[in-house]
Amino acid sequence: QVRLVESGGGLVQPGGSLRLSCAASGSTFAINVMGWFRQAPGEERELVAQMTSSGYGNYADSVKGRFTISRDQTKNTVDLQMNSLKPEDTAVYFCWFRRMTPPHDESWGQGTQVTVST
Repeated sequence: QVRLVESGGGLVQPGGSLRLSCAASGSTFAINVMGWFRQAPGEERELVAQMTSSGYGNYADSVKGRFTISRDQTKNTVDLQMNSLKPEDTAVYFCWFRRMTPPHDESWGQGTQVTVST
């Protein structure tokens, strides 16, 4: 089982920036994907950005050009740099891991609150 611990959420004004970090521990070897989901009150959880262990990444249309995902394979971390934040980015952000080879296990972090408001 992979354990994920997030950090870096908080309150920021519109147009500001935040950086989220997630550290994975446990057996993370093998081909995998890590990323970030978010869930706003009353909304379904949605994918924000993800990156495979080979470095291929993709983003939700709503964050393209503003958010950047990065991974450090040596430290087993995945970061999300969020710029030009908007009030609609307000949500709980969850770190996510999925192994792309058997047993195809999946793990979630506990979530970190991001609030964009004046």
